[in-house]
Amino acid sequence: MKKIVLDAREMEHPVPLQLALKYLKNMLEDEYLYMIHRKNPIPLIEIAKDKEYLHLTHNHNDTWHILICKNRDCNLEELLDV
Repeated sequence: MKKIVLDAREMEHPVPLQLALKYLKNMLEDEYLYMIHRKNPIPLIEIAKDKEYLHLTHNHNDTWHILICKNRDCNLEELLDV
């Protein structure tokens, strides 16, 4: 799987959501989005749920790690880098 990294910790709303949606729109089956954020991006997670994408959120030391993949066979827990 190819990782698409989006480090949004220094970005202000709505830039992280806009970039993430752009990546999701163009994402291939063998890719996944790995977003690092200072907040839990609930709107992005809701969109991923609506599109039936796999998603995982994990808070580690006040930093959120958000993984999203179109491929339903993807094991996001194995791809988590914490």
